[in-house]
Amino acid sequence: MKNIIPIFIFLIAFTSIGQSVQKSNEPISKIKKTSQNFAFQKGEWLKFKMSYSNFLNAGFSTMEVRETTHNQKEAFHILGKGKSTGIVSLFFNVTDDYQTFMYKESLLPYRFIRKIDEGGYTKDEEILFNHDKKEAIVKNHKHKTVDKHPIGDDIQDLLSSLYYLRNQNLTNLKAGDELELKMFLDKETTNFKLHFLGKEVVKTKFGKVNALKFRPMVQAGRVFKAQESLTIWISDDENKIPLLIKASLAVGSLRADLDQYRGLAHPFNIIF
Repeated sequence: MKNIIPIFIFLIAFTSIGQSVQKSNEPISKIKKTSQNFAFQKGEWLKFKMSYSNFLNAGFSTMEVRETTHNQKEAFHILGKGKSTGIVSLFFNVTDDYQTFMYKESLLPYRFIRKIDEGGYTKDEEILFNHDKKEAIVKNHKHKTVDKHPIGDDIQDLLSSLYYLRNQNLTNLKAGDELELKMFLDKETTNFKLHFLGKEVVKTKFGKVNALKFRPMVQAGRVFKAQESLTIWISDDENKIPLLIKASLAVGSLRADLDQYRGLAHPFNIIF
């Protein structure tokens, strides 16, 4: 199950993004941002329940928004934690810690932390982004190495991508539109492409919620069954919080459901 549990942090599936999909119709960087009326705020906390093949409890993940400052600039400090539980943890124990630090003004990350233990596979990495020099410094604390890599404009990291996307104005999207986002991960820049499938009503434990349905293009093979194996629903309101994720895997399936929430910046529009 290596590379399955990282979906605890949801867009970690980006690590398997394929490069053979159609060119995006509209880069996310060109979509107008919702100024300083952020989709999230300090104190937002989300908890997700993970299930494997629709019946095994695979674990939980949490995502929390805090505030900080860096170089006299206001910033968000976002923490994503994942932990396997139950039977799954007996044969594949997972503890994941992802953190990103983003400037409020630009929603660009200046620091990213990835500290994971997935069935004995460990990584302890830190990335420092210098957007003025267009450079990323990768510190591998496990192997005690430091590397520098070039980056382009509007680069995001694995976790900041979700929060950057949430703060975009997506009201004019039409079914069939494709969005593109550049992400720096594993010492290289990846072109993440996201296909908008349209609007749906999603049933959650809190009631039915209007949702936007997206399909990231992933790499078919060892982990995912096909390029279209991953589907994400986010709330069609000002919060744009993840509600549900379904992944068809090479073996079995994985599902993530919003289980708890608090501290939302805007009303959560539950239909009934």
